[in-house]
Amino acid sequence: MPTAPLPRRRLPRSGIDLSVLGVGGTGPGGLFEAQAEATSRAMLDAALDAGVRHFDTAPFYGFGLSERIVGDALRGTDAVLSTKAGRLLRPGAHSDPAAMGWPGALPFTPVFDYGHDAILRSFEDSLQRLGRDRIDILHVHDIGRITHGDDDDRHRADLLGGGGLRALQRLRDEGAVRAIGLGVNEVEVCLDLLDRADWDAVLLAGRYTLLDQTGLDALLPRARVAGTAIVCGGPFNSGILVGGTTWNYADAPPDIVSRVRTLADVAREHGVPLPAMALQFPLAHPAVASVLPGPRSAAHVTATLEWARTPVPPEAWAALRDRGALHADAPVPDVNPFTADPA
Repeated sequence: MPTAPLPRRRLPRSGIDLSVLGVGGTGPGGLFEAQAEATSRAMLDAALDAGVRHFDTAPFYGFGLSERIVGDALRGTDAVLSTKAGRLLRPGAHSDPAAMGWPGALPFTPVFDYGHDAILRSFEDSLQRLGRDRIDILHVHDIGRITHGDDDDRHRADLLGGGGLRALQRLRDEGAVRAIGLGVNEVEVCLDLLDRADWDAVLLAGRYTLLDQTGLDALLPRARVAGTAIVCGGPFNSGILVGGTTWNYADAPPDIVSRVRTLADVAREHGVPLPAMALQFPLAHPAVASVLPGPRSAAHVTATLEWARTPVPPEAWAALRDRGALHADAPVPDVNPFTADPA
């Protein structure tokens, strides 16, 4: 039976309301392990039944596979959908999609391109795969030096001087998209690009979490002043905060394992699942509109909702701070953001 809708938070610039819990589309794309379409569809249906109204996908996820599955599941609903631009999918299978993380990918090869025509082409291709005539939020995907290394200057020039940004703004002005944003996993490029345009949102993966508060000092205050909402992707930091061993999509180094052990000790001492604290923590910051984990199955959705609604005593947050496990200035929830009255 459908449950009550989750609380929503508004993107200040666009007026779009996001449910405080969203669903990322890496699972339907088959990140690291291919999965049956029926499994992905059951997951998405379970999320909709649970009141989730914020879903994210990207052309890169399964080289078009995620967009096709997510688009089919959401068509005709009132869910807010975001996708991304910055890669074009060229016909012809990639030589080793599993090495890129997508063993069950469709027969395309992703090619980075942030220029004007490529952004428009990517948008139009996404419409076809999603089966929609417009998109709620269009993010620039994986711009930044961590992804591109020495090529980042060229890609950033394509976005800024080569017309990619102009194409995004045109799509927003014409109503083809309701909002534009950045979908990245690093802070520096956000700080740079916040000075270059009026962005509606930043989907920041892994950089404002219970484990990693890199975005706190500079980015989140800047975003709040600019009216740019933050969506916290990867709240479990690639799985290590739900009992996994990966961090940043790779094996976690010893210092990260040690920090997670401290977090887990505090959660256990206060009788709270660590994933519950990981989901609730980012939403205490006023710049954050939503958290976006990536469940792979209906059972994962059920577990995520249970964690989200689990009470966390104030003493647990205080213990984290006392042990130096949180940034000294990071706000913590005074009420559960998943059950609080949105008024």
